[in-house]
Amino acid sequence: MTLSVFEKGCFALLMATVMSFGLLGGAPTAYAEETEAPAAAEEAEEADLGVGYALDNVMLFIAAILVFFMQAGFAMVEAGFNSSKNAVNILFKNSMDICVGILLFYLIGFGLMYPTLYGGDWEGVSAYFAFGGSGLDGYAAAADRTFSPEVDWFFQAVFAATAATIVSGAVAGRMKVAGYLLYSAILTGLIYPISGYWKWGGGRLTQFGELVDGEWTMAFQDFAGSAVVHGVGGFAGLAGALVLGPRIGRFVNGKSIPMPGHSLPLAALGVFILWFGWYGFNPGSQLAFQSTSDIDATMHIAVTTTLAAAAGGLCATLLSWFLFGKPDLSMGLNGILGGLVGITANCDCMSNDMAIVVGLVAGGLVIGGVMLLDKLRIDDPVGAWPVHGLCGVWGCMAIGILPNTHLESGATSFGIQLIGTLAICGWSFVTMIILFSALKAFGILRVSEAEEQKGLDVSEHGMQAYGGSH
Repeated sequence: MTLSVFEKGCFALLMATVMSFGLLGGAPTAYAEETEAPAAAEEAEEADLGVGYALDNVMLFIAAILVFFMQAGFAMVEAGFNSSKNAVNILFKNSMDICVGILLFYLIGFGLMYPTLYGGDWEGVSAYFAFGGSGLDGYAAAADRTFSPEVDWFFQAVFAATAATIVSGAVAGRMKVAGYLLYSAILTGLIYPISGYWKWGGGRLTQFGELVDGEWTMAFQDFAGSAVVHGVGGFAGLAGALVLGPRIGRFVNGKSIPMPGHSLPLAALGVFILWFGWYGFNPGSQLAFQSTSDIDATMHIAVTTTLAAAAGGLCATLLSWFLFGKPDLSMGLNGILGGLVGITANCDCMSNDMAIVVGLVAGGLVIGGVMLLDKLRIDDPVGAWPVHGLCGVWGCMAIGILPNTHLESGATSFGIQLIGTLAICGWSFVTMIILFSALKAFGILRVSEAEEQKGLDVSEHGMQAYGGSH
């Protein structure tokens, strides 16, 4: 009897299956099933950390996604506030700094920022410059962990990328791509993790007061990163703007010449995306969502965040209207962001009324910061330093000035808040001044005058300017 090709294939598959069962010792017996099943069930029960563990991880994952989406908001804000001939360049930088940042924070930054995470040993760890492992090595096996190491890393990684992308707007329209990528790598791999360790990794800024039962009674307070994230990015942007110098035509004969962005609708969309993403940034930093008190705290953080943003936007709008004779949309948009940055450090400890005060002051600081940069002839196209640097400082100092639960409980003081804020922002500014100066010395910082006038979309990416030349 002649077999068809299909029949031969089926026969071969059948024989292979039989042989595999024979080689593996055949199918399990009923006795084996009875004895192995309870053991497997017991092992699974021991490995299962419960519904609470699952809830915390899912909530943190959602918060991380919201923070990740803020990258789109930054891209839209920066592109809208700048010339269309640099739109592709800005989108490229926002795409690449998260790619570079994610990889370097995995390889280097996470281990530097959290060297003692998940039961690590304090021995040999400096309170100033920590040296941990790389990636997630050694963390996954911890039996008493609160989070999956992977979701914990993911949440922290998107924060690092946020700090890096703030600078993109401050140096827009005149910085070489190669220099920007080098900056992004160093900030996310080294600069941000080291100062982040001082506060969030258990370093020097958490060690004030007295040591009682292994815990310090006082610490620098920065709940979600007014200084740790936004201050680092804002002062890095200021350093970049100073070393780069202003765009061609921005200041003529000592006078400030406005260079409005090509698309305020795009910028406005970006601000709303950022506001939306901030609900992952601030409430997500609660890091626990199981108990009634955890959820109450999370909802309070969401409300204080909302109130401060609204107050910041309204204050900046009214103040710009009073000073310039017309309400300025760009100022109002930056006022919203300033309010969000200002409340980030203290969203957990301020009352709702005090959150409005935080936002109002932040909105005023945005206007004052923009005017100060103009007077000093420092070109910051999107207002990165007034929004993220100046309001980041205010967010931390507000804890030492306004009534709040941390100040009332003695967990911090005006002096501690000042030390921590100056340390983190100063660290970013000084190290970035050195870095940008080195890039300038090697000729990889700023494009030529001809390339700048043509537009970075053409000179750096070989593309035509998006939407025209303005």
